[in-house]
Amino acid sequence: MLRRTLLTGAASAVFAPALAQSPAAKLLRYVPQSDLTVLDPVFTTAYITRHHALMVYDQLYGLDAQLRPQPQMVEGHAVEEDGLLWRFRLREGLRFHDGEPVRGRDCIASLRRWAQRDGLGQVLLARTAEMTAPDDRSFAIRLTRRFGPMLETLAKIGPSALFIMPERIAATDPNTQIRETIGSGPFRFKADERVVGAKVVYERNPDYRPRPEPPSWAAGGKQVFFDRVEWTVMPDPGTAAAALQSGEVDWWENPPNDLAPMLKRAREVVIKRGSPLGTIGTGIFNTLHPPFDKPAIRRAVLRAMSQEDFMSAAAGADPSLWNAKAGVFTPGTPLASEVGIEAITGPRDLARSRRELQAAGYKGETVVLLAPSDQPALSALSEVQLDLFKKLGMAVDYRVSDWGTLVQRRSSREPVEKGGWSMFHTTWNGLDGVNPGVMTWLRANGAKAWFGWPEVPRLDALREAWFDAPDLAGQQAIAADIQRAVFEEAPYLPTGQYFANTAYRKSISEPISEVLAFWGVKRV
Repeated sequence: MLRRTLLTGAASAVFAPALAQSPAAKLLRYVPQSDLTVLDPVFTTAYITRHHALMVYDQLYGLDAQLRPQPQMVEGHAVEEDGLLWRFRLREGLRFHDGEPVRGRDCIASLRRWAQRDGLGQVLLARTAEMTAPDDRSFAIRLTRRFGPMLETLAKIGPSALFIMPERIAATDPNTQIRETIGSGPFRFKADERVVGAKVVYERNPDYRPRPEPPSWAAGGKQVFFDRVEWTVMPDPGTAAAALQSGEVDWWENPPNDLAPMLKRAREVVIKRGSPLGTIGTGIFNTLHPPFDKPAIRRAVLRAMSQEDFMSAAAGADPSLWNAKAGVFTPGTPLASEVGIEAITGPRDLARSRRELQAAGYKGETVVLLAPSDQPALSALSEVQLDLFKKLGMAVDYRVSDWGTLVQRRSSREPVEKGGWSMFHTTWNGLDGVNPGVMTWLRANGAKAWFGWPEVPRLDALREAWFDAPDLAGQQAIAADIQRAVFEEAPYLPTGQYFANTAYRKSISEPISEVLAFWGVKRV
């Protein structure tokens, strides 16, 4: 039977120009988590680059606050041939920042480049027979097998998110960084004003046509109320806190939890929880080289770790701010469970773990542990890891740098003696840990996996099977098997869940902090 589904959106609204304002009123001043060192949202999964991309580019579909994909650049879609043919039509009037219209072939080129590096995109590519652009406002995807999460894939917001670029830029090899930053989003990137390590500038795109719906996370009308947004890099939390309290800046992305009491006492500052799903911690092993090329060595480290140590260091002593019984999937979401959780919550026995390391073949190899100096939570996680390695009797070379430098170094696949690395810690928005499709760090297909490049066929086969599960019960059963595999193969360390804050001046309206959106926020 022919099954056809069509979602249509109303025509884009035209918004009246704002009343005359002072230059300061048209400027939003923001303190990001770190410097923006990589501009290509396909080349890296760094959140700072995703935040940048959300301003400059737009998405085919946007994820709303109920985690539902909604049409964004797309006007509507049709599903034919029993789910094997998807046709999409773009909204009228979409233009890139260079004045060129957004065409169907731009969407196809952007989708292909992104999908080659993203785990969810790779699954889509494996089930795709062809992608075509019949005309300027249309594109189509023909599948070899049905792919249920099609719209969720096109709306993927967690790094790497799918953004649309001009075809000539999207033609860049996915393993090479793009040289131009041209999107069709609500802001334009001011490359001429960028000061590496200090400042990033964006200006409102006057040609952007927001959707008419209210904004909801990454979906709806992306209406911009500021002509200019300036990111000022402030690695020192004390400096950032003082700037926010004095009014030198309007919004600070992620103040450390230990500064929350002070900021709550500030009369002109609002502090709120950044995301209801919290932040997920992961310790990333480089599985290409000794010692972590051996699963038994990784497993010994996993059995020796304490989520409570990691989370209390990252989020503070208050246990209401963290969860030390977090498995593979974000706690509180449908796939989360306690299957096999005793592997990380059971009694610690460091003497046993040292024996396990020796039995697994650890021969005193140097472990190069990368740590960022400009992200307090990640720095704290790294310090706990350093202490654990020392207690296990492992030789550690502790390399501290700014986060941007770490992001660049982690792409190296060389052994440590040639500039490589052994381990680093990072965190993820809880939204990015709700299922195997969006979990970048769960991919275990070797060279195509995320940094660390684990090759665990059992785990990757389970992940692939999850896409074919007929219902939630089937998905949960597979998710339980995935969690068992992670605890046994230890492709990474699940270090827990904690809740971070964002802080802003009362002079601006509440921002959409869940996806760090700069649209919808205004001076009040």
